[in-house]
Amino acid sequence: MVSTKPLTGEVYYPPEHLVRHANHPDYEAIHQAMLTDLAGEWGRIAREEFEWFAPWQKTLDDSNPPFYQWFVGGRVNIVHNALDRHLNTWRRNKVALLWEGENYDQRSLTYHQLHREVCRFASVLRAMGVNKGDRVTIYMGRIPEIVVAMLACAKIGAVHSVVYGGFSVEALHGRIEDSQSKVAITADGAWLRGKIVPLKDIMDEALQRSPTVQTVIVVRRTGQEVHMEPGRDLWYHDLMRLPIAETCIPTEELDAEHPLFLLYTSGTTGKPKAILHTHGGYMVGVATTLKWVFDLKDDDTWWCTADPGWITGHSYIVYGPLLLGATTLMYEGAPNHPFPDRWWDIVERHGVTVLYTAPTAIRGLMRFGDAWPNRHDLSSLRLLGSVGEPINPEAWKWYHRVIGKGRCPIMDTWWQTETGNFMITPLPGTPLKPGSATLPFPGVQADVVDEEGRSVGPNEEGYLVIKSPWPAMLRTIYGDPDRYVQQYWSRFPGMYLTGDSARKDEDGYFWIIGRVDDVIKVSGYRLGTAEIESALVSHPAVAEAAVIGVPDEVRGSAIYAYCILVQGVEPTPRLVETLREHVAHEVGPIAKPAHIEFVTSLPKTRSGKIMRRVLKARALGMDEGDLSTLEE
Repeated sequence: MVSTKPLTGEVYYPPEHLVRHANHPDYEAIHQAMLTDLAGEWGRIAREEFEWFAPWQKTLDDSNPPFYQWFVGGRVNIVHNALDRHLNTWRRNKVALLWEGENYDQRSLTYHQLHREVCRFASVLRAMGVNKGDRVTIYMGRIPEIVVAMLACAKIGAVHSVVYGGFSVEALHGRIEDSQSKVAITADGAWLRGKIVPLKDIMDEALQRSPTVQTVIVVRRTGQEVHMEPGRDLWYHDLMRLPIAETCIPTEELDAEHPLFLLYTSGTTGKPKAILHTHGGYMVGVATTLKWVFDLKDDDTWWCTADPGWITGHSYIVYGPLLLGATTLMYEGAPNHPFPDRWWDIVERHGVTVLYTAPTAIRGLMRFGDAWPNRHDLSSLRLLGSVGEPINPEAWKWYHRVIGKGRCPIMDTWWQTETGNFMITPLPGTPLKPGSATLPFPGVQADVVDEEGRSVGPNEEGYLVIKSPWPAMLRTIYGDPDRYVQQYWSRFPGMYLTGDSARKDEDGYFWIIGRVDDVIKVSGYRLGTAEIESALVSHPAVAEAAVIGVPDEVRGSAIYAYCILVQGVEPTPRLVETLREHVAHEVGPIAKPAHIEFVTSLPKTRSGKIMRRVLKARALGMDEGDLSTLEE
């Protein structure tokens, strides 16, 4: 609970008019109500805000923790609430999706038009043999068809697995293989910084080892020539012209716990984890958090700058805004292409009212100075947001002063792929401290604990945990329930372990510090050290590798790799570049090491575990600390 005493430190108070007209409840009142009767309050929200085909018998089933279930027995479909129900209101002809390509081409789809496209593509998928429960891999850039594909899968009860278009062959192949997808959807390519990302070529290479995929549907975006495998590959535009696409099949009535999507996230082992989210709880969580935190109203133009290939895009480009009947903007390209004011130009031209982006982007654009944003009218902005990693106070203040002109509160949100929605975040009326995610969302029982699971004192660092279930929480790791229990619930029984360290100040405000496991956050994206190390070792020149994250002014963290070369291989600058490109090919450009150092040995414990803290100290020129457990 927030202290009733005057707040300590540097505090920014929200404008009074914004607080007065906000559509969220009083924080203290609703938070206390939820702590008193969590299931009752979420049940009330779910009944009042959403349409259900059949009511649930039990709001929260906590009889088999940590396998919690929400709205048990209820029948629902997230697409019915995100699209179908809006057709019976004035929102039918409201713009649902506003899209701008990197080369300035634009498209807009009203709720009616988006519904029609989703219906048609759902019919196509059904004709391709996709049934309820089948997995479909989606590998595309930021184009409207990625939204259509996700919603079409959900409409028929298929489970979508979106793979970020920046991932390369090995990462894509591993995700297809793990999900056992029978259909894949991709594009001929994607535009990024004026160049084409060869998505179809990468998909073709990944499918050489993925026998489960029977059909590949290809969207034409760049117009470049691509190989089309006879009997397997089909053009999206051809399929959408067929008579089968003209039949609008009904939205499937699904159990509230029916799987909605898989989304892979890096862990402490080489194999990424397939996080499973479901229709009912995820729907209630993402819509409620977006409505309360960003105060979305019917005249807002909402812009979340993320990629749909990450959880931020799933929750707050696609599902959350559409559930609220909002206008959601999606931009295809880079923030500084062709000039550093591209984003500010988009805000001005489209009248964006709420902007949600990452500290990496803010720091990157801040380097170009104030002149670029100052040449644009940003007066339409009402609220700003931050996501992906802790935002440093300097970037927070620049964002507030230069972009928000000192009048737009910044909703600094902490959450994860696993949580599905915001967990620690201000509401528009919350006093703000630059760099702090402030307070738990109403009903979220967050805490900071020590090695024994005991709450630590003010300003003491510890493990960030969540002590009660929430509707949008992950249900399991797909195909590996034991790993789900081990990864998230075994360290502190009864508490969800986030993998982040944090501290709480004397006012109860949370300050996220960083990861405590072997995961590096680069530009807000989680990358497992094991995945990058495996990629390095897969090169014939490398015998062993260890990877750490080091501070980076723009990206938050940069990847620093130590490599032991195979006997007889000479370390050269050319080999450094070869290995960097090899990692980019195996995992994706985002995983490319910023530094590679060749060594003859790695510091290990006697049990063989690499001591990454020693490597980090060496990279940063710091004291290596206690080396008593180091193997001789």
